[in-house]
Amino acid sequence: MRRVLAAARTTAVLAAFLALPALMAPVQANGAQAQTVTVPALKQFGEPEFKPGFTHFPHANPEAPKGGTITLAAQGSFDSLNPIILRGVTPRTLGLIADSLMVGSGWEMDAAYGALAESVELPDDKSWAVFHLRREARWHDGVPVTAGDVVFAWDSIQAHGNPFLKSFLDRVAAVEALDEHRLKITLKTTGEMKPIIDFATSIAPQPEHWWTANGRDISKTTLEPVLGSGPYRIKAVDAGRSITYERVADWWGRDLPTARGFYNFDSVKVDYYRDDDVMFEAFKAGAYDFRTEHRAQRWTTGYDFPAAKDGRVNRVEVKSDLPLGAQGFRLNTRRAKFADPRVREALGYLFDFEWIQKNILYGQYLRTTSNFPNSDFGAKGPPTPEELALLEPFRAQLPERVFTTPFEPPKTDGSGNNRNNLREAMRLFREAGWELKNGRMTSAKTGEVLSIEFLDGTGALTRVIQPYVEALRKAGIDAVLRVVDTAQFQARTDEFDFDVVVANFNFFTPPGTELRSYFGSAAADVRGSANYAGIKEPAADAMIEKALAAKDLASVQAATRALDRVLLWGFYMVPHWYNPDNWIAYRTTLGFPEKTPKYDLGFRNSGFPEAWWVKPGKEG
Repeated sequence: MRRVLAAARTTAVLAAFLALPALMAPVQANGAQAQTVTVPALKQFGEPEFKPGFTHFPHANPEAPKGGTITLAAQGSFDSLNPIILRGVTPRTLGLIADSLMVGSGWEMDAAYGALAESVELPDDKSWAVFHLRREARWHDGVPVTAGDVVFAWDSIQAHGNPFLKSFLDRVAAVEALDEHRLKITLKTTGEMKPIIDFATSIAPQPEHWWTANGRDISKTTLEPVLGSGPYRIKAVDAGRSITYERVADWWGRDLPTARGFYNFDSVKVDYYRDDDVMFEAFKAGAYDFRTEHRAQRWTTGYDFPAAKDGRVNRVEVKSDLPLGAQGFRLNTRRAKFADPRVREALGYLFDFEWIQKNILYGQYLRTTSNFPNSDFGAKGPPTPEELALLEPFRAQLPERVFTTPFEPPKTDGSGNNRNNLREAMRLFREAGWELKNGRMTSAKTGEVLSIEFLDGTGALTRVIQPYVEALRKAGIDAVLRVVDTAQFQARTDEFDFDVVVANFNFFTPPGTELRSYFGSAAADVRGSANYAGIKEPAADAMIEKALAAKDLASVQAATRALDRVLLWGFYMVPHWYNPDNWIAYRTTLGFPEKTPKYDLGFRNSGFPEAWWVKPGKEG
């Protein structure tokens, strides 16, 4: 999904800015005439930065050479190429074969520009939108992309789709093809442009003629190369091990301003590795060309191999203003042992971040103190009057600290001596009805010994999780780390069959409907949702809806900051850390533009450097 979100601007402002004539259209419900405007771009707050007629985004080189091969690496595996359904694990780069109706620029938090759709018609009340599809759009077999293909994708998502994807579309009431090139969506709400942009940037059409032929079934997994309409097609599949894409030289969208200068490699191969250390060793040996580094130890000490010393590999730290998601241990409150917030708070006291920062993270990270780090959407300092006004109706249900005290995770001196925090944790456990018996944390009521299993699907965080496991064991808790394969991890998290998982909740800017899937009560019991903690908190639900209904940035921020306070003082996660910089290592056979977008790395398809190229004479 593109890092863009909805906007709410008046028709008059959009029409004036874009210098487009307003169109008159009847509103059938009451017989009145409603003014509509047809625009090529949307933005929530202010005007789109890139005016009609712009030729390319600033981080793209329109003269970039085409050709060569780039090999990438991914951890884990995949067992399906069906991008719609919940079942199965798909390659993260599968978006290379797809087109969305609109895309973000990377330079604005809240703008969308026409891609598959050349323009959008909107009424004053934003109760519907009509997307005008480009007539030149083609599937890779030459068949035109039609509005019916978008309807087919919508219907398939509603019937079989991943709950997280469906959550982005939940304010869309109906989708219909007015003709082959006009697609109308009708909303459940009025006055909001956000659901329109969420739809435009989240959904990709699916080729109905392909999926309904030769016994194919879009409700099932498949490893047959799926037909696409994007800049690349699937060339080869080695199930679970690698996937190779080839550039579509006559791709219909190659000259769009949103695509010019991108997708320069003739071939893109993604190799899969089950072990993070093995994957890094493969990079050192030259098995792939580009990686984003996420381990401080390696970034600090690991890049001393020959290729890095002699200049065949370079490293760069790229700063970004992109708001980040919060990584942390997500505690599954569906389990009775985590139902009491005092237990969850106690577990936070037993996590010695300062020791881990000093001994494992090489001092490279910042502690996460919000669900919205590196942004203006998280809580800071005491609640503002605007936040208090939102929270006041829930005063009786919320801890007093929500209204008075800035949240800060427990701190230590980093020495490994965590006695003060251990004492506080023990006090909280006792208050919650747990006590040490024969050195084991035991329920005074049931006699149950407190056990905690940390479920991990990659093993990449073993060096961080294991010290926490040992600290819990010293407190009498029967803690264990269990590393499983990618498929089992996916299946267990889909079914919420875990005690604790590490999750990083990325959000879009400004935060939107993804908040419902992460933190909303309605998602807590929906198989496959991202509400791993099982949060069912009316105050959180209310703050989410306030954020979604906000008409200006200040109101969005007040609502998300109030939400942040509710979540933090509910102790649904033990927060980890974040890095405001992005660490990139690459073969010097690759070239890239001088500019990097302000709110993105320019990686629309999960790790694929879309604006990079192979230097002439270095083609693989």
